[in-house]
Amino acid sequence: MYGLTRATTTLIAAGVAGLLIWIATQISDSSNGGFWAVYGLIAGAGLIMALSQLLGGWTKWGMPRLSAGVFLLAFVPVAIAGLWIVIAAQPHGDWLRHHILAWSGDIHIRGLVHDLKEYLSVMAFGIGLVFGFSFDTTGPTARRRAPAVPAAAPGPVDRRATDEPVSAERQAQPTTTGAQDGSRTATTTRTTNRS
Repeated sequence: MYGLTRATTTLIAAGVAGLLIWIATQISDSSNGGFWAVYGLIAGAGLIMALSQLLGGWTKWGMPRLSAGVFLLAFVPVAIAGLWIVIAAQPHGDWLRHHILAWSGDIHIRGLVHDLKEYLSVMAFGIGLVFGFSFDTTGPTARRRAPAVPAAAPGPVDRRATDEPVSAERQAQPTTTGAQDGSRTATTTRTTNRS
């Protein structure tokens, strides 16, 4: 059942991601607004693919939550690097694009940024995908059982009370012991304390 659920969810997500990418092809990216719409849809396709694994049960089922470690250590650097290239590739210059290109020249990565602009779709898809990987599930909620109450430790034992005979033994009972040779017979009476 698990494999079937995950496979079905992945197939549906791939279809939705493909639809988003097709919609992106129908938008002109010659203006800055159209440019961001196109690459936003492609990033959304990456996000859908990552979330399909979450919703398909790959990560233990349960309520989705944002994993702070993955978000800070993986998504934030990927978003900075990816958006750096996407902003540098905008069709029309603005204040941010101008600064990104200037900073790229200052740190001697302008050639790298120029080369990676050819793969903007991959950058946008990767940003969405890694953002989707920032989510995890808490796992199924289990009913909490009441903690077992430990048995009370025995206190000090009063040996006189435990050695005291039970009520049936508190009556005087005569016992007879005889010698084997028959020469004498002794009768003793055992009397016990009565409380």
